[in-house]
Amino acid sequence: MAISWDVIDVSEVLERMDGDKELLCELVELFLEESPSMLTDIRGAVAQQDTKALEYSAHTLKGAVGNFGAKNVYEAAFVLEQAGRAGNLSGTEAAFATLEKALQELEPILSSLSMEIAA
Repeated sequence: MAISWDVIDVSEVLERMDGDKELLCELVELFLEESPSMLTDIRGAVAQQDTKALEYSAHTLKGAVGNFGAKNVYEAAFVLEQAGRAGNLSGTEAAFATLEKALQELEPILSSLSMEIAA
């Protein structure tokens, strides 16, 4: 699978980190470790129709991914957060599928970015 670097803006991400590549690598590693459990929490909240858990879990993921300027993941998490906040879970299965797909696109990009920076 070819990696699409347009999913994130590397220069913007480094600017947010004040050019600290080591910090960026640490954040990437932490995100890659934690994002599967965050996604599981969101999946569970959708399945259980738990609006508060959905709002919290989606907000947590949105905040974590915001460090990388990954707009697709951020926006998908925001949609789920808003659904939880509004107490309206119609369409959340589709929104979750969008989030899951966006994360699947982001993860290899972050892994590659981390390897390039660490090299």
